[in-house]
Amino acid sequence: MKERKDVLTLKKQALAGYFSSLFGGDVEILFVSELGKEREEPQELKAYGYGIPILVEFRVGGQERKVVLETIRPGGFGHDYMSDRAATLLWEYSTFNRLPQHVRAIDVGAFTDEDLPQSVGGAKEFFLLVEYATGREYRHDLEELSKGRELNSLDEERCRALARYLASIHSQKIKAPELYVRRIRELIGHSECVMGLVDSYTSYSQLFDPGELREVERNCNEWRWRIKERAERLCQVHGDFHPWNILFRGEVDFSLLDRSRGEYGEAADDISALSINYLFFSLQAKGNLSGAFERLWSLFFEVYLGETGDQEIFEVIQPFFAWRGLVIASPIWYPHLSESVRRRIFNFIHGVLKEEVFDPHRVNAYFRD
Repeated sequence: MKERKDVLTLKKQALAGYFSSLFGGDVEILFVSELGKEREEPQELKAYGYGIPILVEFRVGGQERKVVLETIRPGGFGHDYMSDRAATLLWEYSTFNRLPQHVRAIDVGAFTDEDLPQSVGGAKEFFLLVEYATGREYRHDLEELSKGRELNSLDEERCRALARYLASIHSQKIKAPELYVRRIRELIGHSECVMGLVDSYTSYSQLFDPGELREVERNCNEWRWRIKERAERLCQVHGDFHPWNILFRGEVDFSLLDRSRGEYGEAADDISALSINYLFFSLQAKGNLSGAFERLWSLFFEVYLGETGDQEIFEVIQPFFAWRGLVIASPIWYPHLSESVRRRIFNFIHGVLKEEVFDPHRVNAYFRD
């Protein structure tokens, strides 16, 4: 069996040739580096593992440009086969540019066994090329607040801007009942969603009772049967609307990264993805929802509901909160989270799954045993 390489060797000449065919004209590669790290001279770049976004700066037609080359790390969460990773990148290329304010996808291609980039064919591994977006991740705002910074008017304006943005994209509806059923099914069974998250906990049996995880999975599946027929709710979504995927510039101007899993879905997906982070940062700082984060939590729902009038969202959001709770309690992504915070998150998961109608004003009650 041929051994698969786990690192990607980018060659300056190969990159220049690929970019020349894509952008037209002669291309000079200026710098190549891991995104967010110091720039490196573009020689033989042998230390890039799959899944690491790579920033490429180049000159074409006298103009300097920046792009980001993205791949997906093999293994886990449904990324085991090359075809799994290719399907995700092909979907991203086809949909990024249809969502307002999302970073633009430029091309999707593949590497050969010789690590040569080409449009398609002889593929060893696929990649996505996207424009480079400037800005500061929204999570930095939340980290500062968790460390004691006072809430200010800009924090509130950014919260309003995000709620209004979601209200706007969620207003785009389509009629496709089978797709809504699929999206709710995938919420439970997808490798990146509830069942995939539950399976990822198995290596941490000393921290988590398998019986409790089975209970979460079972109750989420009960919710699938409750809500899967509400196809009239199918709307345009981002699919991974969390503070690491939101880049603010200036005051309230922002761009989005990494739209995921489906162009259309349930609005509760986006609402839970962002709002649970107000809970998450507050739990780490205070042990409950209070202070600045309670204000942002309340303001976010107030603005969104004021724009949409969608009170029905509280009848379907429960399994989405459970999924996002499994994400933020994960020992894989948050290995240093205190056990008391993890316990409160699991209490929240159990609490919301028992509620026929979620009440955003009772959040602190859900944290208690």
